[in-house]
Amino acid sequence: MTTLLVTHPACLDHVMPAGHPECPDRLRAIEATLGEDRFSTLVRALAPEGSLDAAALCHTDHLIDELRHIAPTQGFAFIDGDTSMSPGTWEAILRGMGGAIAATEAVLARAHDNAFVAIRPPGHHAEIGKPMGFCFFDNAAIAARHAQRKHGLGRVAVVDFDVHHGNGTQDIFWADPTVMYCSTHQMPLFPGTGARSERGEHDTIVNAPLMSGDGSVQFRSAFEDLILPRLTAFAPELIVISAGFDAHRRDPLATLELDAEDFGWVTRRLMDVADKSAGGRVVSVLEGGYDLRGLQESVAAHVTALMGK
Repeated sequence: MTTLLVTHPACLDHVMPAGHPECPDRLRAIEATLGEDRFSTLVRALAPEGSLDAAALCHTDHLIDELRHIAPTQGFAFIDGDTSMSPGTWEAILRGMGGAIAATEAVLARAHDNAFVAIRPPGHHAEIGKPMGFCFFDNAAIAARHAQRKHGLGRVAVVDFDVHHGNGTQDIFWADPTVMYCSTHQMPLFPGTGARSERGEHDTIVNAPLMSGDGSVQFRSAFEDLILPRLTAFAPELIVISAGFDAHRRDPLATLELDAEDFGWVTRRLMDVADKSAGGRVVSVLEGGYDLRGLQESVAAHVTALMGK
C-alpha cells in the first residue's frame, strides 16, 4: 500500500492577523510530524496550482472573480470577522484546490492507494457563492466534482469529521443525488447548520451532530449507527475525507473529547467502506485542528491508518 502526501510551501504564506488560530504553524506542525522516520515511506509531491475552471465546478463566477480581485498585494483584505486574505493567500488557495485535484488524479489512476492533502486555508465552510469561516474554495467538494466530471464517477461521498459542520459542502451538494455528504460535528457551534433533519433534496445529506462533552463513545456510535450504514448502502466509487482534527479534546475552538486514536479508528472504518465499493480509493483533505500538539497526534493517527499500519 502506498500513500501520497501532497502539500506546498506556498500554503505557509497565507497569514491571518496576529493571534488567529488558522495560522501557518498548523502546517509546520504537520510537516514536522510527517517528517519522522515512521512516515518515511510516504510518497511526497508538491501541490500544483488549480485552475479557475476547477473552482467553477463548485463556486459561482462572481465569487471566483471577487476573491481574485480583492486579493491584496500588502496588508489584509477582510472578508468577515474571521476570514481575511494576505498577499500570499491567493496562491495558497490555488495550491489547496490544485493539491486536492492532483491527489484525486493520482488515486483514480491507481498510482497510489490513497492520499492526504496537507494544505491551508481549509475549505468546507465555503458555500457556492460565499467565503466564510476561514475558507475560500471548498477543496474537498472540488475534488469530488472533478472526479465525476473528468472520470465519470457516478457516486462520490464526502465524509467530514471536523468539529464544525461543513455548511459549504452541504450547500454545494444539497440538490445532488450523486454525492453523499456525511458529517459529525458539535452542535450548537459555528456555523449553526448540520441538524439531523437537514437531509438534502435526495436524502443524500447525513448529519450526525454531537453535543459538548461527547467523546469517543458518542463519536464512534454516530459512525457505526448512522453514517457507515448509509455510506455502505450508497456504495461510493470514491471517498473524499474532509479531515478536520478540531474535535480533539485539546482544541481551543470546541468542546468535544476525542483522542488521536479516534481519528485513526474512523479512517480505518472509512477505508473498509472504500474497499467494498471504491476499490479502496480515498482522498483526505486537511480542514481544521488548532491545538498544535493535538493536531500532530491526530494527523499521525490518521495518516498511519491510511498507510495500512
